[in-house]
Amino acid sequence: IGINRVPRAATARIEHLNYICVHAHFYQPPRENPWLEEIELQDTAYPFHDWNERVTAECYEPNSVARILDTQNRIVRIVNNYSNISFNVGPTLMSWLERGNPEVYHAILNADREGKRRFSGHGNAIAQAFHHMILPLANSRDKETEIVWGIADFQRRFGRDPEGMWLPETAVDVESLELLAKHGIGHVILSPYQAGRVRRTGAAVDWQDVNGGRVDPSRAYRAALPSGKSLALFFYDGPLSQAVAFERLLDNGERFANRLASGFAADRKGPQLVHIATDGETYGHHHRHGDMALAYALDYVERNKLATVTNYGEFLEKHPPQFEAEIIERTSWSCAHGVGRWERNCGCSSGGHWGWTQEWRAPLRKAMDWLRDKSAAQYERLAKELIEDPWEARDQYIRVVLDRSAESRADFLAERSRGALTQANQIRVWKLLELERHALMMYTSCGWFFDDLSGIETIQIIQYAGRVVQLYEALTGEAIESEFCELLAAAVSNVPEHGNGAAIYRRAVDANRVDLSKLAAHYAISSLFETYQDKTDSYAYRCERDSWLDLSSGRLRLLVGSATFTSKTTAERTRQIFGALHFGDHNVTGGVAPDPGPEAFAEMQKTFTSSFERADIPDLIRSIDKAFGGNTYTVQSLFRDEQRRVLREVLESTVEESEGAFRRLYQQHAPLMRFLGALKIPLPMVFQSTAGTALNGMLRRALSDKGGPIIDVERVKSILEEARSAGVVLDITAHEYALRRRIEGEAAEFLKSPKSIYRIEALIASASLQSFAPFHVYLSPAQTRAYQVMEGHYSKMKKRANAGDAVAIQWVMRFEELAKLLSLNLPASVGSIA
Repeated sequence: IGINRVPRAATARIEHLNYICVHAHFYQPPRENPWLEEIELQDTAYPFHDWNERVTAECYEPNSVARILDTQNRIVRIVNNYSNISFNVGPTLMSWLERGNPEVYHAILNADREGKRRFSGHGNAIAQAFHHMILPLANSRDKETEIVWGIADFQRRFGRDPEGMWLPETAVDVESLELLAKHGIGHVILSPYQAGRVRRTGAAVDWQDVNGGRVDPSRAYRAALPSGKSLALFFYDGPLSQAVAFERLLDNGERFANRLASGFAADRKGPQLVHIATDGETYGHHHRHGDMALAYALDYVERNKLATVTNYGEFLEKHPPQFEAEIIERTSWSCAHGVGRWERNCGCSSGGHWGWTQEWRAPLRKAMDWLRDKSAAQYERLAKELIEDPWEARDQYIRVVLDRSAESRADFLAERSRGALTQANQIRVWKLLELERHALMMYTSCGWFFDDLSGIETIQIIQYAGRVVQLYEALTGEAIESEFCELLAAAVSNVPEHGNGAAIYRRAVDANRVDLSKLAAHYAISSLFETYQDKTDSYAYRCERDSWLDLSSGRLRLLVGSATFTSKTTAERTRQIFGALHFGDHNVTGGVAPDPGPEAFAEMQKTFTSSFERADIPDLIRSIDKAFGGNTYTVQSLFRDEQRRVLREVLESTVEESEGAFRRLYQQHAPLMRFLGALKIPLPMVFQSTAGTALNGMLRRALSDKGGPIIDVERVKSILEEARSAGVVLDITAHEYALRRRIEGEAAEFLKSPKSIYRIEALIASASLQSFAPFHVYLSPAQTRAYQVMEGHYSKMKKRANAGDAVAIQWVMRFEELAKLLSLNLPASVGSIA
């Protein structure tokens, strides 16, 4: 790939007066369903479950294990890029990583600790305003909460106070800087185009106007604030950051390193800082192998003593600001019109849709502001009856958001409430605070950033608004949804079939809105396809089953039970009875109702049992309708992930049966197809369809775990050759993903049992297919696991092999074969096998 080539041994850190700092802003917007608190399946991220998972695979994980290669493109070292750069990771992304990919999450935390060791006690991580809200467009209360929450989240994860904070989109105003300084933030990073005037501190000279990006980025500046407080400003190198993000500078790591080093002025005395800031997703997601280019560039800088790699905290300690700067109010790094991109049709867009307008932005913000202000007034009115200081309580609610345990909740209420609260009033407090949390979330900047109102980012913030409406109406008894939708209706999509904001709201919110009854219905129907314990968590709810009747007859199955359902966010709970009837395919009917009491419920069970035992299906369906008052549900009522899982399960036998039929037809007519192919005669359409369905199914099965404990290499090669000969279009994305996961699984098992010959051979078998597959296979996770085994065991096993140990000889021979497949550069100092 032409980058990261280095014969290299680690070198000691050499101090220069020339410093380089790379800052990466890693962030994904919150994507959780507001009612379930989990990300549901996102088809646009295929073959991954959702975009967080996909971008993690393409960027966040590779940066934690970035490769440095030798001249033959073999892996020499694997490094954690987060240890060598300044970075922030958005709190909503860190929260997801903690649950969704703990390995990457802990690599980021470890990198900050390594940064403290390496950079004079200054960690690499800085905080971020919590929900990525555009602070200059927020009111003062919301600005402060976003900053306080960002700091608290950082402290909980990194175990220290943040020295700096990333402002979303670098959007800044003086009030935001005042609040940052008030809460102990020492520095922020801004675009050079956000600098207004500069002057040397203490000098009797006039301010110099640098508006237009002419500020010198090589030094730190002090912002003296009206309150008397101050903090440091770093204005990143604009052209260099632009080249990294948009001009393919990451195509070559050495060129990247030299471009960084070229930023120093040869005729200047004293310290100079060349620093850049980009979206962290640049390194791998936007630019493939950008993680490797970054690793190589910083390694090259240090190995060739071009500069000292540093972070902002260390640079500030060693070289405090000698200059002052004033910002340009209400500006950002991604809008040439200040902060217009998040409030009006300023002309900034993604640029992919000629003729589209962003006139929808202004009415969308107007609607959100109306809902925010209306909710804030009711929150303050209702909350002060229950807690001492509603707004201070909102600031501190982040403690509960980060830890929803009973102990955390009890501590919060003990400190904040006006005396002992009844359970009903405790639930009321949690609903009020959740009202405010979702009111903050509906200002996530991505909702306005892109081209159309119907984009998934904008739909997401509209869903958060829907949750605000639901909580508001439940708390106040006042219906506001219609009025809110009237305001949204003024926002019109560029795509006619999507209509306006009100239509989008109805579709997005109505389809996703959840209450405890809908949760109970999901639990009842999903229980037909999944075995639950008596106590189980389902998304943001706790389900405790206390009665259960399970009857089966052939493909027919009936479940009748009762359970208590509790929201883990609001603590609201209800006891519901439910029934669900499965006819053996996708046809399911079920119902839920409030608990009618033990006697009535027992009688209901008897009725259901009698009808079921008589196999009187019409009577059973009538009984369900009567028992649950017509409040019945089907598979369509399941939440999206469970719905897909159930339908896959229902379809599996049907698909296998259909593929079997195609496979038999293909095998029957394969000789004729091969004969026609040899004569270059196009296959009839029916033969093409038969071959395509059969061979794709056969390949999918051969690559999966169902194909056997060790992948049948010859079988896979045979299918690929038949597909090539027949001109079959393979489902490349699905097959690459299946082979990737197979290889990753084998590598993970090898790491667990590193001395197992069987595990090496299983991994060799799956990894060997990369050279035969008509697609590029992503090997990074497997390479990482094999590299870990190499570092921990290869030298020891090689020494044992040299001493004549037969098992070690076999292990070394097989591992060296694996190393070749995975492009690992084996240590050369161990000697050869005798």
